[in-house]
Amino acid sequence: MAIRRAVAAVLCAIIGASAGSAEQRKLREVYEVVHGWPRMPEGRILGQATGVDVDSRDRVHVFHRSTRTWSEDPALPLIAGTTIEVFDANGRHLRSWGANKFVMPHGLTIDLQDNVWLTDVALHQVFKFSPDGKLLLVLGEARIAGADRAHFNKPTDVAVLPDGSFYVSDGYGNTRVVKFSATGEFQYEWGRRGAGAGEFDLPHAIDTDASGRVYVADRSNARVQVFDGRGKFLAEWRNSELGRPFSIAVSGNRAAIVDGGDQSTCSVALSVATESQCGGRDRSSASEVDLTGRVLARFGRFGNYDGQFRVAHDIAFTRDGSILVVDVGGQRVQRFVRRRR
Repeated sequence: MAIRRAVAAVLCAIIGASAGSAEQRKLREVYEVVHGWPRMPEGRILGQATGVDVDSRDRVHVFHRSTRTWSEDPALPLIAGTTIEVFDANGRHLRSWGANKFVMPHGLTIDLQDNVWLTDVALHQVFKFSPDGKLLLVLGEARIAGADRAHFNKPTDVAVLPDGSFYVSDGYGNTRVVKFSATGEFQYEWGRRGAGAGEFDLPHAIDTDASGRVYVADRSNARVQVFDGRGKFLAEWRNSELGRPFSIAVSGNRAAIVDGGDQSTCSVALSVATESQCGGRDRSSASEVDLTGRVLARFGRFGNYDGQFRVAHDIAFTRDGSILVVDVGGQRVQRFVRRRR
């Protein structure tokens, strides 16, 4: 009897593992990469790509660091090269801009009026540009870090509400979310350093849904936190499938999350780092989830080939429901579409 029970237990374990593997394969078969997308001008490549979003005409905007790599040198000059590339939905390059404006590009968000919001973690500033590139608003004091109403400390991302008011995830130095009016007046803030509900350890990205809930990629705590519009904690998403969320994008009743992995010290030079130098961790991927955090699809893995990432850094939905991922290590943007059944 004891032997039969032991055999039965082993068979159940094998069946369960097979089912789990089949389920994982099914999740990974939902999306596929679009090869050869986008097309950069001859002789040009993206720098460390950190931010991505799509405007009302499905034009893809990518924020990148040109020839610069991550550095905390406070004396770095403005990047002389262009830092924003714009592509149409088919991947054709439309234009470049952003030269001599930024030091260490980070987050990019496009609002409902197609204004472009950018964060610079070296300048400690948040910028709002019109669709044609006119500067409309600057928050924070250039190169001066702070934690008061007028300063940031390496702000990472912006989420804009339909009324024009907005949230800033702030960021590498501060561990808070700050809410501003449409004209840039401070309204309120929440968060402090820690691992409890409503606390942060590097709020790296932020987005909102149609009901006004706020979603924060709490990167170093390896979770997404969900709040109401005033900062009341509602839920936490944390599991091995989501990994370490570097960014989150919300669209309708679903969200997309990128797991940048644990390649912390090697990730600053990812274009030359090898998998073994990154500890052999196969941990750069993306997930589609519902708004309870349940994983609906997964795609990508650590690597240099199409459909793989060195360190996935930001994510966005397109108008047709495909998903864009920028890879700060691989220095590129990739587009993923649903497989045809």
